Amino acid sequence: MLKQITEILSGTVLITGLVTVMMMLIECFNVWSKGRLASSVKRKGLLQIVICTILGAIPGCMGGFAVVSMYTHGLVSFGALIAMMIATSGDESFVMLAMMPRQAVFIMLGISLLAIVAGLLTDRIYKPSRVVACCNNNFTTHSEDGIHGERHFGWKRAAILLGVGLFLAALCFGLLGEGHEEENVEAEFLLGGINLLSEDWMNVLFAVFGLSVLVMAVFASDHFVEEHLWHHVVREHLPKIFLWTAGTLTLVSVLMSHIDISSWVSENIFLMIVIAAAVGVIPESGPHLAFVMMFASGIVPLPVLVASCISQDGHAALPLLAEDRKSFLIAKSINFIVAVAAGTVLYLV
Repeated sequence: MLKQITEILSGTVLITGLVTVMMMLIECFNVWSKGRLASSVKRKGLLQIVICTILGAIPGCMGGFAVVSMYTHGLVSFGALIAMMIATSGDESFVMLAMMPRQAVFIMLGISLLAIVAGLLTDRIYKPSRVVACCNNNFTTHSEDGIHGERHFGWKRAAILLGVGLFLAALCFGLLGEGHEEENVEAEFLLGGINLLSEDWMNVLFAVFGLSVLVMAVFASDHFVEEHLWHHVVREHLPKIFLWTAGTLTLVSVLMSHIDISSWVSENIFLMIVIAAAVGVIPESGPHLAFVMMFASGIVPLPVLVASCISQDGHAALPLLAEDRKSFLIAKSINFIVAVAAGTVLYLV
């Protein structure tokens, strides 16, 4: 029992730490780019759908918020909205990259290609009347958002530096176990004979990410540290990620210890695909995490995870639900159908 609890806590801290570090880097990129990628999305046709797909594929909900905001202002097509919603998996993308980077890369690339095709087909088949709504833009930058600016060494900056520093030390000394095995995908990403997605190289990559966050936390402005790193990442996202991860790991551990869930799942793959797609309809980051954990533990096969990833879009759809419920329901219905179809085809193949 003690070993089980230790493994759950170790896995929870590892996943939460990796996700938090990646979120902080995304915040930095968002402010540094000043929304340049989002502003270029106003172009019509294939390019617009491709850019919205890229925004959706960016881990987290920022890119999704940008596309939803532009859709509600009539700047992008409904097909571009669909492409974003298929391509995005919300905050769970961070968890997938942290737990199973190799599989995550191939899944995200495959889903992105599907998102582009679905977006183009949607624009050909369905053309809703232009949406005119006054909504909050969730992907904005302000004049004081620069990385450089007034800087003081306050307790929030110190807490971030201490937390990231301790996490990096634990990671480097091997104190945190990953709690999963990368056996589900045998393909490798080779460059010069080196597998860049191996566990060793990914540890190096995450170490570089962590050091980058430390440097950023030292030299960034007070506004960036307090508003973007502390309030948005640490206060808003970190507790939820930790609790959802701990709860899911505990549930998976209990199920594997007391129930032969693998046998049941193997006999009900199609039902699991439908359930995963249905759970993904919920506009919330968290429920999808259960399927990520079950896939990493070998309980559910790839088609189930793919269906969940396609249907799930984290918090990105929440602004759409608030501003245009009809578009939300239609978009979610399309996502559900595409998710079930893609999962079923992948299972049959």
